[in-house]
Amino acid sequence: MSRYLLRKNCHPGYFGKVGMRHYHLKKNTYFCPTINLDKLWTLVSEQTRVNYSKKPDGPAPIIDVVRAGFFKVLGKGKLPKQPVIVKAKFFSRKAEEKIKGVGGACVLMA
Repeated sequence: MSRYLLRKNCHPGYFGKVGMRHYHLKKNTYFCPTINLDKLWTLVSEQTRVNYSKKPDGPAPIIDVVRAGFFKVLGKGKLPKQPVIVKAKFFSRKAEEKIKGVGGACVLMA
């Protein structure tokens, strides 16, 4: 069997035009799962929320949105009048205003 027939039969797609190579291809550059403010407290257990609400002068609960699989926090919905520290990669302008409005803080993560 000749080399040509061997490559053609055993390695289909070896011959022919296949396009250009993209050497440093970055995949998922636009991947940015989002969460709204009204769903923010679902990432923390109800018991944690009750414990922190009993101590208004104590430390604020920390919600790590990135650990839950979300990158951006959007401003839809209302937050309870309880300070909270939110860690995320991106915040919308409305979300940042609402979180700071209840006495919380927005922490940007790399």
